Amino acid sequence: MTTSQAGAAPDEAGRREDAMPEAPTAPPAAAPSGRRRHLYEVDILRILTFVCVIAVHTVSHAIDASDQLVQNGFLILVHFTREVFFALTAFVLVYSFLTKPRPLREFWPKRFLLVIVPYVTWSLVYDALAWIAKPDGVTLLDWLAAFWHDLYTGGAWYHLYFLLVTMQVYLLLPVVVWLIRKTRGHHWTLLGVSLAVELLLTGSYQYFPAATDWFNSYSRIEFWSYQFLIIAGAVAADHVDGFLAWVRGHRPLIGLLTVAGAVLSIAVYVINLGIGQSAVDAVQALQPVVIVWSIPIALAFLALGTKWADRRVATSRMARLVDTASDRSFGIFLAHPFLIWILLLAGDGWLKHAIPSPWLSVVLYVLVVIGTVVLVEILRRTPASLALTGRPFHGLHPGAKKKAPTA
Repeated sequence: MTTSQAGAAPDEAGRREDAMPEAPTAPPAAAPSGRRRHLYEVDILRILTFVCVIAVHTVSHAIDASDQLVQNGFLILVHFTREVFFALTAFVLVYSFLTKPRPLREFWPKRFLLVIVPYVTWSLVYDALAWIAKPDGVTLLDWLAAFWHDLYTGGAWYHLYFLLVTMQVYLLLPVVVWLIRKTRGHHWTLLGVSLAVELLLTGSYQYFPAATDWFNSYSRIEFWSYQFLIIAGAVAADHVDGFLAWVRGHRPLIGLLTVAGAVLSIAVYVINLGIGQSAVDAVQALQPVVIVWSIPIALAFLALGTKWADRRVATSRMARLVDTASDRSFGIFLAHPFLIWILLLAGDGWLKHAIPSPWLSVVLYVLVVIGTVVLVEILRRTPASLALTGRPFHGLHPGAKKKAPTA
C-alpha cells in the first residue's frame, strides 16, 4: 500500500478568498491518461508526517506526571498526522485514478492485498505480545475471541485503526471520484459543506462525548470521521497542476498560516484545560482545532516537498535516500510500536527507570527511529516483507526490480 496523500488547500478561518485561485470549471489539469508522473512533492510530505507520527507515539508513552502539561502541549502540535495521512491517501488514489484509470477488478485486489495481509499479521503479532506480557490466565479461546474483536475494530494496537480506514477509502474510491467529477465547478462549495460537517462531528466527539456516545463509540475507525480530509485530498488531485503551482507561489503565506495554526492549537489546548478537560483529553486528534491545524501544516510540508522536487537530482545520494525513505515509510509505520514495546513495556519498563522525563521522550524517539529503520531494512530483504512491511519481496536488494513509482 502507499499511505501517501497530500492535503488540499480548502478555505479556513482567516484566509482571504482571493488569496487562492478559483476552482476551474474545465477538466482538471492532470497528466494525460497513461502518462502519469511521479509526484516527488508528496514524498517529503509523507516522510515528515511519518516522522511526526512516531513522535506522537513515543512522547505519549514517555509522558511523566510531572511534566504532562508541557508534553501534551507538544502533542497537540503533532496530532494532525492521521488527518494528513488520509488527505494524502485520497490525493494519490484520485490522482492515479484520473490520470490512468484501472478497472476496479484490478485495483481492489492489488490494493487490499497490500493492506489486509500486514494488517492481519501485525494484529496477530501485537495481540500475541499482549498475551505474553500479561497472560493473566487467558485461555487460547479467550485470546482468539479477543483477536477476532481486534480485527474488526482495529484494536490490536493503537495505530492499526489507520489500516481499517484506509481500506474504507479504497472501497469508496469510486464514490469519491464520482463526487469530484459531479461537483466540478463547485469544489469550494463542496469543501465548505464537508468542513462544516467535519467540525460538527469532531466538536461532538470532543465536547459532548456523553451525548453522542451512541454515535461515536468507534469514531476513529469510521470513514466519516475523516471525510473532509479525504474530500480535500481528492479535490486537490483533481486540480493537481494548479494546486501545486499555488503552493509553489505562496510559500511565505503558507508559513504565516502555519505559525497561526500552531498558536491557535496551543490556545485551544489551554482553553480545553480551562474548561476541565484532562491533559490527555485536551489533545485528542478528533477535535475541531486539529482539523483546522491539519490544513496549514499539510501545506507547509507540501511546500517543502515542492522545494525538494524543484531541486531534486535523480542520480544524487539525497534523491536515493528520499526515495528509499518514502518506500520504507509504511513498514516503519507498522513496526515502530513494536520497538516502543521492547524499549518501554518489556522488561518491566527498564528504560523509564533509567532515563528521567523529559529526556526520555528524546532518547526513546531516537532509539525507535534507528531500531525501526534497521528492522524494516532486514524485513524488506526476506520473504516476510509483504506481511510485515506491506511491500512485496524482490530479493536481497529491495527496489532493484521495483517498477518506477507513479505517484
